[in-house]
Amino acid sequence: MKNLKQNITKAIMVLFVLTVFSSCDETGSTDPGGTSVEKFAGEWYISLYDPTGAAISEHDLFDTYNTAANDGTMWLDDHNYLGKFKIKATTEKDGTFSANSAINEYNARTVTITEGKVEQNAATSKGGHTVDKISFNAEFSDEPGVIYYYEGHRRTGFYEDEY
Repeated sequence: MKNLKQNITKAIMVLFVLTVFSSCDETGSTDPGGTSVEKFAGEWYISLYDPTGAAISEHDLFDTYNTAANDGTMWLDDHNYLGKFKIKATTEKDGTFSANSAINEYNARTVTITEGKVEQNAATSKGGHTVDKISFNAEFSDEPGVIYYYEGHRRTGFYEDEY
């Protein structure tokens, strides 16, 4: 009887050890991968210039981020502040982006984006860090022919870079 209890105890221990080790086995990749616009996505400090080159606003927060479709389009979002627009733009592998009469989520006017680009390590933050640069031209349907210029750099999150 004593021998039988020992054998049962050993068998239970073996099953327990096998269960512990097999439950920790990784099955498949745990890397979620990236999005189709990950090099474009981020928070930016953007300055807005009128057609003459005069600054209208400087260092305002602006966001670019992936659309749910993950199909190479991204949202350009000024949080209803500068030009009051949130639109979808099409991105290209070379770092450029554009939009043609894009539907605006904040109001009825459409927006056309031209010469949009994100350049890696092409700007310097307020604190002196090398960061990505973003720039584009925007034309609004309620002001045909008037081209505004947006330019800025990626937000780092460091205290010395905040405006």
